[in-house]
Amino acid sequence: MDSTPRIVFFGTPDFAVASLAKLTGSGFAVVAVVTAPDKPAGRGLKEKISPVKQFALLNGIPVLQPPNMKDPVFLQQLSEYRPDLQVVIAFRMMPKQIWALPPMGTFNLHASLLPQYRGAAPINWAIINGEQETGVTTFFLNEQIDCGKILLTQKVIIHPDETAGELHDRLMTLGAGVVVQTVNLIVAGNFSEISQDMVSDCDTPLKPAPKIFRDDCRLDWNRDVKSVHNFIRGLSPHPCAFTNITFPDGSVQTLKILRSSPGETDQEITPGQFYTDGKSYLKVSVRNGFIHLNEVQLSGRKAMNTVDFLRGYRSIFPETRAI
Repeated sequence: MDSTPRIVFFGTPDFAVASLAKLTGSGFAVVAVVTAPDKPAGRGLKEKISPVKQFALLNGIPVLQPPNMKDPVFLQQLSEYRPDLQVVIAFRMMPKQIWALPPMGTFNLHASLLPQYRGAAPINWAIINGEQETGVTTFFLNEQIDCGKILLTQKVIIHPDETAGELHDRLMTLGAGVVVQTVNLIVAGNFSEISQDMVSDCDTPLKPAPKIFRDDCRLDWNRDVKSVHNFIRGLSPHPCAFTNITFPDGSVQTLKILRSSPGETDQEITPGQFYTDGKSYLKVSVRNGFIHLNEVQLSGRKAMNTVDFLRGYRSIFPETRAI
């Protein structure tokens, strides 16, 4: 086998593109990419291609888009690329006949410090749960989701007001470097595999990172100020925390909250009440304080800072409460 392995890359979103670009820019031979099928999107329902496919087409890399990972035609096409190694980032589950195909194995990049936050939304849940650090992990795939033997990990600090979007971008860049390091170690045969059971602290329960659905994003103003603030930033900018507000005409609309800041108080307050001077601030009472809404978005409208939002929608909050 040549010292430069034939790599097949599996991925779909922007998070995967950084690693694909880093691999090709480092001189590795990515002989094909596997990504999600094109999907209709937008008002015109035009076919939308994935970010990974966009990069592959611009760089002359063949693209495979199987609707079914067990499709015999796809499996034959994949085997014809004779992969020595496969890299998987932000992709769906795959059967053993795929991840066991290359002689060097198939490894995945996950945006958490495994075994913590196994699942589809590790970045979001780490912030929602108020973690102070996270990181990325590369590991060999096996039969169980996110449970394979660890190759490399790298930690980062989560900043107090950092959003999921901001952390996503940092981990995307960090992860690309770790992916290249992992490939170099595998090619050199200079790597060790660590069972996730060996790095798990028996006294610390494992925290999952399941997929987040719209109903999971509804704000509960009865929680404490720190939890609500973490919830907002953990879902920003996507899928976004929201609450419902009533307009003067009685209609109810969804208000998404993209940025907030917390403020505690010793006063007796009723959770879920809006307070504003109609010009410069908008805040909501929670169990032990206030959540200042710094950036919001009504359904179907653009995101706005508080000052601009109140300039156009102050009539929603007719009572000015100074507290």
